[in-house]
Amino acid sequence: MIRVPGAWEVPAAARTVANAGRVDAIIALGCLLRGETAHYEAIYNEVARGLGQSQQETGIPHSFGVLTCETLEQALTAPASRPATRLRAATAAIEMVSLSRKLQPGGPR
Repeated sequence: MIRVPGAWEVPAAARTVANAGRVDAIIALGCLLRGETAHYEAIYNEVARGLGQSQQETGIPHSFGVLTCETLEQALTAPASRPATRLRAATAAIEMVSLSRKLQPGGPR
């Protein structure tokens, strides 16, 4: 697990990990709180774009689990903060790795 100081840094960390070539998939989890300004929407869009671009350019599957919440209370009680939701994100990443391997030339059928 790698922690970053904020959501803005998630794509850069994901890309660095993907480029290191030591993982089969990346599961990006995080939360953006609205607060008193709307700039979180711009950040959320850039985080989503950055993770998608990292996934496409590195070929490493990225599972997206970044929430946007109105309050800290909402973030703490959101479904994504529950183990079952994190398990679904991990399952999606595993399924994408499996699919990627099946589609590789000479891969399992």
